[in-house]
Amino acid sequence: MALLQGKRILFDIDGTLIDSTATVERSWDIWAAEYGVDAQEVLKVCHGRRTEDTVAQFVAAQHRSAATARQLELQEQADLGGVTALPGAARILAALPPGHWAAVTSGPRSLMASRLVAAGLPEPQLLVGAEDVSIGKPDPESYLKAAAALGFAAQECVVVEDAPAGVGAGRAAGAQVLALTTTHAASELAAADVVVADLSCVRVEVTNDGVVLIS
Repeated sequence: MALLQGKRILFDIDGTLIDSTATVERSWDIWAAEYGVDAQEVLKVCHGRRTEDTVAQFVAAQHRSAATARQLELQEQADLGGVTALPGAARILAALPPGHWAAVTSGPRSLMASRLVAAGLPEPQLLVGAEDVSIGKPDPESYLKAAAALGFAAQECVVVEDAPAGVGAGRAAGAQVLALTTTHAASELAAADVVVADLSCVRVEVTNDGVVLIS
């Protein structure tokens, strides 16, 4: 049964294509201890958001700088242990021609590219990262930019996400949204058009008009 269809697919990375939970938690634990922040509270909201936006939520302006977020990014770059592909991700990407998909992430491009390699997944021709936008998810800027770079309106694309911030960004961009319950409960992703457990629950067909996600 056809679930969603569009011209192109725009994938989030962390929690959607790959599981980097272990390295993310290790990095935020170290950062939280240094700044006297409750790590568990940070982990509740950091998924799907830019590092700088999460830092800003917990550290007063006078105590943070661009170096704060950069420190976290370098720590994560050096720690790729346990990064793996999520179920169905390799199969879905293998079925798509390179120009039929893009990655849209709240993380920096270099880190996300490294994680994809560590997980054994292909690097996309187009990767929109944290440094490419002025406002992070749930703002739609990243998805609007990715769709435009592929030559389409966001309304013609399908967004695949795992976090409420990402689902919100996709919806605000006007895209159809497929949400995965890999990091959040289905109730937190209710704004999506379709919610499934992970990408092993769907398959993709490439047509003359674009792509179709099928259950």
